[in-house]
Amino acid sequence: MIHREQHDTVAVLRIEHGKVQALDLELCRELAEVFEQVDDWADTRAVVLTGSGASFSAGVDLKRVLDGGAGYTEQFLPALDRAIGALFRCPKPVVAALNGHAIAGGYALACAADIRIMARGKGRVGMPELAVGVPFPWIALETVRLSTPVEHLQELLYLGETYNAEDSLARGLVDEAIEPDALARRALEVATKLARMQPASFALAKRQLRQASLDAWALQRSHETMVRMAWAAPETHAAIRAYLEGLKK
Repeated sequence: MIHREQHDTVAVLRIEHGKVQALDLELCRELAEVFEQVDDWADTRAVVLTGSGASFSAGVDLKRVLDGGAGYTEQFLPALDRAIGALFRCPKPVVAALNGHAIAGGYALACAADIRIMARGKGRVGMPELAVGVPFPWIALETVRLSTPVEHLQELLYLGETYNAEDSLARGLVDEAIEPDALARRALEVATKLARMQPASFALAKRQLRQASLDAWALQRSHETMVRMAWAAPETHAAIRAYLEGLKK
């Protein structure tokens, strides 16, 4: 599911999971395991994370949530938290190369990186959780909050719209918008520049920027319980079904 290529001191990690890299239990577990190991990769000083085809990640596999019921949700949500948290805690520089759609949990994953570069074209980014009818896991919302200009944060979260590369750049949702055929090269270029920085100094600066969020996350157990209950509730599943039906239409 996660394909790794080494380019000098930069590891390029490509998500290859179904048509749209939808986040399910298995993918989240593998993402977490990979990013929990990155600090041990002696040949790697920076990482590029990208997707396949037309999607970086189209978000949570909602059909699996419906089919799996409460039992699946109880396993999946902690795995999603772990995956986003592992990327967010990664001490090495991470560049998210958004080759296409980065929606909901997929965009939260991108926001856990340090730099986001998006390909122009049909790809869109956004956080439509409230439009779907599900609450935000705490760490997913926190990664988005930290990376989004305050003047656009509530628009992004409350309206549930998705944005193309140019509109995303104008709102500060991504750091660069670039032609698709130049995305891989540019992401590798930025990652290589970050890889030249003194590793311990970069890791310390990153930890200083993010430690308050990690400390706050550790105190959010009651919130996580409420999120899990809401995701498993019949009315939430009814809202998800209605949302998926709307997409078909």
